[in-house]
Parts: sequence; C-alpha cells; structure tokens
Amino acid sequence: MSDQRELSAAGQRLLEVATEVFYAEGIRATGVDSLVARAQVSKPTLYAQFGSKEQLVAAVLDRRRAARQAAMTAFLQQCAANGAERLLAVFDWLAEGHGQEGFRGCPFTNAAVELPDAGHPAREVISAYKDWLRSTLTRLAAEAGLPRPEEVGFGLLLLIDGANARVVVDGDRTAMRRAKQVAARMIGADHE
Repeated sequence: MSDQRELSAAGQRLLEVATEVFYAEGIRATGVDSLVARAQVSKPTLYAQFGSKEQLVAAVLDRRRAARQAAMTAFLQQCAANGAERLLAVFDWLAEGHGQEGFRGCPFTNAAVELPDAGHPAREVISAYKDWLRSTLTRLAAEAGLPRPEEVGFGLLLLIDGANARVVVDGDRTAMRRAKQVAARMIGADHE
C-alpha cells in the first residue's frame, strides 16, 4: 500500500483536493496542472510530497480505504442486529452512501476501470480494499452460521459491486436496497 509519511500543509491540501476531484471528474481527466492550481500548490510540491501523479492517486485511494474501513468497522460495532440481519445491515449502510449528493459509484471500482495497468501503485490499494470487504462479508456470514461463508462473502461482494455499477450506468440510487433483497433471498433470510 501507499507510503504513510508525514505531509506538509500543502501536501495535505493537495491530497484533499485530489480526493474530491479524482472522484468527481475522473483520474485520467484531471491533469497535474489543473490539480496543483486547484490546490494552490506548486508542481514541485506534488513531486516532493508524492513522487508522481500515480503515487498521489494511490495515496488518495489509501486514504479512502482507511476511512471506509474505519467507518464500516464502527458501524458494525454499533449495529444491534445479530446473525443474518447484521450481515444484511451492511447493505443498508452502503445504501445511505448511494443517497448522498455527488455519489457516482464505488471509488475503488471507478479507479480500477481508469487504471488498467496491474502495475499501477493504486491497484494494490484497490485490491486490498476489495479483499477486506469480501473477508468482512465472509466473517459476518460465518458469524451468522451460514453454510459456505466464503462463497456467501464472494456472492455478496458481487451484489455490492453490481449495485454500485447501476449508479454509474443508470444513476439508479435504489440498486443497493434491491441488492439487499437479493442477498436476503440468497442467504435464506427473505424479508421486506
């Protein structure tokens, strides 16, 4: 994963601006000149703090990964539901994000589409997040006593990725709620 070194105030500002702009406008569509101008930093600041645009992209995604993992972990620690209901609550938590202004799909999947080179430093971060999410779903399936929890975790990740794709393709903000219904049927906890 990306290097977690100390950033200057200018480097932190660049990271914050890049996090917003890469997600809203795209990684490839955002040039270095535009990025540094928006962050009100110099190009040498970008290279001194991150080494390259590629490393900045990896740092942006690593920041998102850490924040997403911490938020979902906190949600699950506070979740009062048990068993299969706890597993399905993940879909409710994700659906809240779908309803937020400016949501345009999973930032990790979007980045993977833009960065097809398996050697890009951000690809490691993308894979780490998706692996963490799959393993979290698998653990929750095992805790719920479901048979074949690895298969359940993988299947639920496919549903989540599919729901995120519906937002990108059609702007469908209800897809995660429908994915929850499919997940409930899949794990034998069918309910409305």
